[in-house]
Amino acid sequence: MLSVAPALDVPRPDYAHDWALVDVETSGLVPRRDRILSVAVLTFGPDGTQTGEFSTLVNPGCDPGPVHVHGLTPERLAGAPTFDQVAERVGALLRDRVLVAHNAQFDYDFLAHEFARARLRLPVTQRLCTLALNRRVEPPTDDLSLASLAAHYGVPQTRAHDALDDTRVLAGIFRASLAEAARLDLPLPLVPCPPRQDPQFAPNPPKTPCAFRNPGRLEPGGPLVQGMKIAITGETTTARAELVGRSVGAGLNMMASVSRHTSVLVTNEAASASAKARRAAAEGVPVLDEDTFLRLLEDVRPGTPHVKQSPAPTAPPAAAPAEVPAPEPFPVPARTEPAPAAVTTPPSAPTHPAVAAPRRRRVLVLGGTHEAASAARVRIVERGWAAALNLSASVTDVILLPGGETDRRMARVTALELPVHAPDWLGAPPAPETVAAPARTGTAGAVLPRGGVVDLPTLPSNGRWHLGASWARQSDCEIDVVAFVLDEDEQVSCDGDFVFYGAPESPDGAVRLLCDGPTEQSVTVDLTVLPPAVRRVAIAAAIDGAAVFGDIGAVQITLAPGSDAPVTAQATLDAATSERTLLLAELYRRGPLWRFRAVGQGYDQGLEGLVRGYGVEVK
Repeated sequence: MLSVAPALDVPRPDYAHDWALVDVETSGLVPRRDRILSVAVLTFGPDGTQTGEFSTLVNPGCDPGPVHVHGLTPERLAGAPTFDQVAERVGALLRDRVLVAHNAQFDYDFLAHEFARARLRLPVTQRLCTLALNRRVEPPTDDLSLASLAAHYGVPQTRAHDALDDTRVLAGIFRASLAEAARLDLPLPLVPCPPRQDPQFAPNPPKTPCAFRNPGRLEPGGPLVQGMKIAITGETTTARAELVGRSVGAGLNMMASVSRHTSVLVTNEAASASAKARRAAAEGVPVLDEDTFLRLLEDVRPGTPHVKQSPAPTAPPAAAPAEVPAPEPFPVPARTEPAPAAVTTPPSAPTHPAVAAPRRRRVLVLGGTHEAASAARVRIVERGWAAALNLSASVTDVILLPGGETDRRMARVTALELPVHAPDWLGAPPAPETVAAPARTGTAGAVLPRGGVVDLPTLPSNGRWHLGASWARQSDCEIDVVAFVLDEDEQVSCDGDFVFYGAPESPDGAVRLLCDGPTEQSVTVDLTVLPPAVRRVAIAAAIDGAAVFGDIGAVQITLAPGSDAPVTAQATLDAATSERTLLLAELYRRGPLWRFRAVGQGYDQGLEGLVRGYGVEVK
């Protein structure tokens, strides 16, 4: 057997799996469109011994994309096999093993699409992301890129973006990460992988964005105006596709559902019992028959175009603008806690109600009631520190509330010799910063209180922001993260703009849901792809089960310009108690700027109420 990669240490029995470590180089970042250019697989047994190795270039049959990144020119790829010629061999190495990769969903999705094109099933039932594993470990690195982790763990890297070398580096990082996870007594973030052997999981073709603002409802006897939101229900004499095409060509905004912002519902069945008709009646939306609508369609009046946003300035404004209220799509439960106070920041930091410190403590709260633990985490943030949800290498202190001494993590806290404090420590005068463990310098980010805001004055290099959500491990329920792409009416423009586990990508690919483990999910938002009509992307979490967020505890959210990039902002949200749905955060436009806000608003009604409130038709 080859032994070029280090053997894996298997420090705990529950870490003993058959592993397949994978890296792919690709022609781009979109799995449904781009292709694999090279693939490497290393396999290891449950005892950590390497059992196999395979790598090959792949001829994609298309432009290889950014050659300056991967170095794979058309000439180098010309004589390589196509993916369908190596798929069986790759599949044999993956079968009955846990797929391991750095940013594993990326590699998994590319493999899934390539296997689908080859009309084969991707034989992967579980995956593990070393990026997600190190987000739990939290090593003291500036970021979590493969290069930074390799340097931290002392793994030599000779040819970055070479699939085989990257896989060997991955083996060294995985080995060291397993040891750190065992030291911290962390469960592995294994993710189940559903069958994805055909292209049905690719998003639908995008809806053409309407270029005009919604002028409101149709006035009795008045004309149609460009930008009006039109819904159709029931049978029509004119073919539905033709009717929709003519309406879109006239500048109308065709909707798949009815909401309070719908301008008119078109139906030939006045007494229709369809969901759209019932919603129109409840909301008082005007109703037209097809013939009347067609006559009005002959003379659609000019509307107000969406304003194309000018480029953002290179620096944030001197002071944050007045705040935009959070959307309330249905009645909001009364808030008993006071609104968070704004906190001043150092002159070098953006001006926003956040806290930033060069050597920030990271404090874990153990024990206590939900209310007591929540109050302690609020005080932690007020002190300019960060609140931790789980024990990691970056935790510097522990607050012990009543009952915390029985927490299973206390044995590990004692072994790590972390300082343990009584609750009154948070009320003591600030002491000089003497932390027990090194804090990550590049990923601390601004710590936001609930309602805190940061301006995003410039876009990441690829336009994508990565919004992560994580929580403590649950045994009796699951948590789903969802996203809504909203216009100026706080409504989706089509049902595809509701992104959830069953439809994990918006039709235009601008918003995508990623599952990184049983205690974390994330949403990527590409601001360069969002249509001008989009004013807000709202991120929420919903509980699948009988539990409420008072049982779950706090949810931590982070914002970063990439999955492995330094964190720009973070917040720990304890707002919910009896609620089953929690609005976590939002990206929204404010003039030429995009802003990020930590929301933390809970709803008792559950996810269905939030979905309907944003204009999604629930079947």
